[in-house]
Amino acid sequence: MWSRISHKFRRAAGIIFAASFILCGCLEAVAKDIAVSENLQMAIDAAKPGDRLFLKAGIYKGPILLSRPLNIIGGDGVIVKGIGRGNVITVKSSGVSLTGLFVTGSGLLLETQDSGIFLSKEATGAIVEDNKIVDNLIGIYIWGAEKAIVRDNIIQGRQDMRVNERGNGVQVWNAPGAIVEGNDIQYGRDGIFVNTSKENIFRNNNIHNVRFAVHYMYTNKSKVVNNISTGNDIGYAIMFSTHVEITGNQSVNDRERGILFNYANRIKVKDNRVTGGPEKCIFIYNSNRNIIRDNLLSGCDLGVQFTAGSENNDISGNAFVNNRMQVKYVGTRWLEWSKEGRGNYWSDNSAFDMDGDGIADNMYRPNDLTDQILWRYPSAKLLMNSPAVLLLKWAQSAFPALHPGGVVDSAPLMKIPTHMVYKYE
Repeated sequence: MWSRISHKFRRAAGIIFAASFILCGCLEAVAKDIAVSENLQMAIDAAKPGDRLFLKAGIYKGPILLSRPLNIIGGDGVIVKGIGRGNVITVKSSGVSLTGLFVTGSGLLLETQDSGIFLSKEATGAIVEDNKIVDNLIGIYIWGAEKAIVRDNIIQGRQDMRVNERGNGVQVWNAPGAIVEGNDIQYGRDGIFVNTSKENIFRNNNIHNVRFAVHYMYTNKSKVVNNISTGNDIGYAIMFSTHVEITGNQSVNDRERGILFNYANRIKVKDNRVTGGPEKCIFIYNSNRNIIRDNLLSGCDLGVQFTAGSENNDISGNAFVNNRMQVKYVGTRWLEWSKEGRGNYWSDNSAFDMDGDGIADNMYRPNDLTDQILWRYPSAKLLMNSPAVLLLKWAQSAFPALHPGGVVDSAPLMKIPTHMVYKYE
């Protein structure tokens, strides 16, 4: 009797073990390493889910379609070349990784979004890393692929096309959880462009020779961290978005704007550095309830241009250093740029600190009535040294009530905050 029970038990246990093995999806136990030297698409079609395809040096003709979870692994001399139409590689499966490939030769039609690597909405969790993606319209397009990772790639767009005809280095559309990190991107239209998405992270990317380094449209609850924008028209353009964190980034020698807000709300901008002479370190247009703290804004024609219609912004702890003009605000309201007794550092503020608390004894106003007249009527510059203008400046200093409104810092800092000194030096 016990023998029969024991036999039944062992049989049941064996069935349970076999079933659990199947249900756990243990592909690695049956996955194979396959060497590929020609006809990559045929090798992909013959492979089983989970297989690893090791490509030998050579040119592999595209277009390539992956519709099952596979790992494609290249190396030196491995080139996947398209035919100048459509995508070079299209991924339509979860669990795909692409590593060590040189990808080139996509189509050039913006209306069909031709890409070097196209991750469709089925490509959940796809990993694209350590590739070189050159002379495609769009480098990598994350089209609805949730939690995709694009990491440590070199992406170079077409240099033989006008900027507005080019595609973006990395383009993201409706891909929650996607991460773009550690890439070197240049020669596209925008370095990283994201539209209608959320919970994305862009970090540690080096972006140069493009229009906008990072361009946000209708994207929420995301992070832009420790990126470097060099020599672009605009560093970081945040438009029609909310709850985005922009921290630890650099804008170096960008031409027009370091950081731009356009209908951007509840954005946190902290510990960033804008240097090297853009027209405007920060431009704020119709953006509300943002926190802009502890940023270094140096060497710009204009430190901050702040438009009317932007309300309840916390601007404090920043260092405005050697900008040709620190602030431009045209409006009749008073805007307080200090928070809880801590304002900003202004390099042109000749102030005293008699009690030694690190806060200037007098408030700082970066603009006066003369500035506002010149903004509205540029031809009035002809009168800058006239007795009338000199009298107006004296009257404002003697009678502060004559000020028409504008930015005021009630607690200006006497020194650049310590954590910024190394950045400035």
